[in-house]
Amino acid sequence: MSAYMMYEQDEWDSSWRDAYAQPTRALLEKYGGKAIAVCREGERMEGETKVPTVAILIEFPNRDAAKAWHSDPEYQRLIELRNTGSKAEALLFNGLE
Repeated sequence: MSAYMMYEQDEWDSSWRDAYAQPTRALLEKYGGKAIAVCREGERMEGETKVPTVAILIEFPNRDAAKAWHSDPEYQRLIELRNTGSKAEALLFNGLE
């Protein structure tokens, strides 16, 4: 069953993005993941939570692949890099099948 990881991210400095983007894409491919939606101009339709600067939806073949990608030591280093200019929340959930 497909699994999805949703990132909501508040970014205050984008200088980390170039060094983060390509290695992150390569690791996603390694674990069968792909970004299927990116939002930079979101609009809150319900609720009162602040709209994130960036929201990203990533699809994985299954939860195990998503967890393996997120815990990969190389990605952990990339998270540290991303955290130099942003703060992210991530949610993992199953697809409907």
